[in-house]
Amino acid sequence: MHPAPIIAGPTTEAAENARGAALMTASLTAFALNDTFTKAVSDALPLFEILLWRGVLVSVALVIFTWARGTLRLAMGARDWFWTAVRTAAEIGTAYFFLNALFNMPIANATAILQTVPLTVTLAGALFLGEAVGWRRWAAIGVGFAGVLMIARPGPSGFDLHALQAMAAVLCVTLRDVATRQLSASVPTATIAVTAAVGVTAYAAAMCLGQPLTPLAPLAWAQVAGAAAFIMAAYVLSVGAVRVGDISFVAPFRYTGILAAIVLGAVVLGEWPDALALAGAGVVTASGVYTFHRERRVEAG
Repeated sequence: MHPAPIIAGPTTEAAENARGAALMTASLTAFALNDTFTKAVSDALPLFEILLWRGVLVSVALVIFTWARGTLRLAMGARDWFWTAVRTAAEIGTAYFFLNALFNMPIANATAILQTVPLTVTLAGALFLGEAVGWRRWAAIGVGFAGVLMIARPGPSGFDLHALQAMAAVLCVTLRDVATRQLSASVPTATIAVTAAVGVTAYAAAMCLGQPLTPLAPLAWAQVAGAAAFIMAAYVLSVGAVRVGDISFVAPFRYTGILAAIVLGAVVLGEWPDALALAGAGVVTASGVYTFHRERRVEAG
């Protein structure tokens, strides 16, 4: 008698890729929700006070949650501490530059510029790490930058300041993701998230020293709390997304953030991107997806 056939489940690699894609999609949706709450409260509070109160709520919640679960471990080697510090500094830069851009341009436009990160990671690998990049991927990087120009629309005097701030955030996110990949697998995701939250909060607190704080109305507290809840989720999900699965499979799901930003901006904030900005977002998305599709084909031989 022949044994009954075994129905094989998904391979470990496929399951990890699916998990990474789900984490990336959830992460970008959480970031978009955080951005929506943060922009909504920007009429009542200045930037550093938003970062301070949001950071306090996030840091306290993360420390309590991770301590209770026993996942907060600070014992790391010097190399991991170095990359954790680099990642935290990049997180601070991301928060500062992106929120400055977000407060002064439509959320969909700012988010679309931020989606050039996969292209900048490819570019950094070619310029600084000696990775081989063929003409097709160079072309995709050029097309992606053209998409950013369609969104930013620089005038005769050059890039608008807020578009430049969004691009500075892109560089910070690129550094953050590179630093995350340099960390040892033994470093808990919770520890990385806590150090990022505490670092941003400490920076905001330092910038608020010597200045009177603005009293918060109940609505402002609710908006800050909403931003804190979603940025906390985004911190944890973003670390997991970068560390799970094949990066060339997972990274294109970053572009779900554009869709979330467009929908939230239109429904919640009443911001409707014009046709050229939407076209630019589509160009950025298509060039990034092509870049990672091409990378997978090259790796497959």
